[in-house]
Amino acid sequence: MTALPGVLAGHRIVPVLVIDDAAGAVDAVAALAEGGIGCAEITLRTAAGLPSIAAVAATGIIVGAGTVLTPEQVDQVADAGAQFVVTPGFARDVVDRALERGLAVLPGVATPTEVQAAVRAGLQAVKLFPADLLGGLGMVRALAGPFPAIGFVPSGGVSPRNAGDYLRDPSVPAVSGSWMATRELLRGHDYEAIARLSRDATALAEAVSPG
Repeated sequence: MTALPGVLAGHRIVPVLVIDDAAGAVDAVAALAEGGIGCAEITLRTAAGLPSIAAVAATGIIVGAGTVLTPEQVDQVADAGAQFVVTPGFARDVVDRALERGLAVLPGVATPTEVQAAVRAGLQAVKLFPADLLGGLGMVRALAGPFPAIGFVPSGGVSPRNAGDYLRDPSVPAVSGSWMATRELLRGHDYEAIARLSRDATALAEAVSPG
């Protein structure tokens, strides 16, 4: 299986958190960890994103920044303590800045052209986004043909219903999703549910192996 970059190596579930209140960020990530998930992508979609990253980074838990769109945002999240960067699309200046700052980077791709750009940038894994709208596992397998050395992390529409199918594929080192820590659960501070759903996700990942 193609390895994920840097600190993400070995993590088969990459949860995506959209946090509205930074005060609950540490408890939310602790609930993920209680369920066996050892990393978290906190998006910059809300004003609470950056302070949440800083709060979680201070605990020593592996935390990354999602929805990173510019090199300036790379600098902001790096200064806040993020250890990896996830982008919705491929932007070479963002990728280069992340690598310059020593961050693992997982750029979003939707076309063979973008995958090829990622290869030229020296990357070994990309995020396929939005995976469900692009054809799901069929698209992963189509892209893996010409790019066998690249790992594809599906994101967008990933759920317990299809996560196992993705994770069985040798081109999929991990899946990315928010089902174990939805925005509603985070807003409701329902950490018990987050821990339970994380345990289920961890068990699902452990039960499957690449085919």
